[in-house]
Amino acid sequence: MVRRRYVILGLGAAAAAWPQASRAQPSERVRRIGILMNRREDDPEAAAQIRAFVRGLDERGWKLGRNVEIEYRWGAGEASRYRKYAEELAAHSPDVLVAAGGTAVGALQQATRTTPIVFVTTTDPVGRGLVASMARPGGNTTGFIQFDFSISAKWMELLSQIAPGVTRVAVIRDPAEFSGVGELAVIQAAAASRGVEVSPVDVRDERGLEGAIAAFASGPDRGLIVTGSGSAYRSREMIIGLAARYRLPAVYADRFDAMGGGLVSYGPDRVEQFRVATDYVDRILKGEMPSELPVQAPTKYEMVINLRTAKALGLTISPSLLATADEVIE
Repeated sequence: MVRRRYVILGLGAAAAAWPQASRAQPSERVRRIGILMNRREDDPEAAAQIRAFVRGLDERGWKLGRNVEIEYRWGAGEASRYRKYAEELAAHSPDVLVAAGGTAVGALQQATRTTPIVFVTTTDPVGRGLVASMARPGGNTTGFIQFDFSISAKWMELLSQIAPGVTRVAVIRDPAEFSGVGELAVIQAAAASRGVEVSPVDVRDERGLEGAIAAFASGPDRGLIVTGSGSAYRSREMIIGLAARYRLPAVYADRFDAMGGGLVSYGPDRVEQFRVATDYVDRILKGEMPSELPVQAPTKYEMVINLRTAKALGLTISPSLLATADEVIE
């Protein structure tokens, strides 16, 4: 794979490597930020996240090409890439590292125990040993969690509201990911109170995923819940297509799933979290220690409903639910 470095300017990108930092004004020391993303480089959600991050830096006085430079690596949800890319970023001696997702955080912690790390879109950092506690993270790492596992119950609630006839639900998850166990447990508890049977579908490869969904869809009154795992992200288009083919009402964790044809999504604003994270990056660049900055939970969750998909499935969305949606795709 060809490695490239980017500085994002508006909606475009201009090549910029850290050794070119001499372009900054003589009176300012250029600060270096390394970002290890958990998306593909060409993913529209990743592009939106990076734009939000750069905008947040700009709002705090950090200007690309003048007093700050950014270097990116793209994990694309593939575990084998993270350690290599983390070592590459740490080798450049950045002032701060930013990690998207728990796997990226772990890889960066293995690469450096001294460079400050700010994480985003990460679940249960205490449970997986990334920080000592939410209030006092300790070490060189702090950041912003993706969501509490309790919101997984909301996915079950939404599916029951939109498709009340569903009696069996497949939960698409990655058993190798830390969050998969916690999400499934919450969904199972929420489903039991509604008399709904839950069947986990473990994503390992697309061929197996297609066969598992096809077999599950052979019975009546079926629905899907698609968690925010890296494997589900990599297979996003296939999952949305299979849900449409087998006429399965589905709830997703990411708004970009609903925008791409999924029925409904509910989850945190992952794009906004990148902008918010620049507050900690700014404070660290100005001398604060990550160990003294508490881990924060998201304050904004959003629901997106795709009415086109609902119509194709023959589902009627109640006016009361539509009124609570943050975005309705017509």
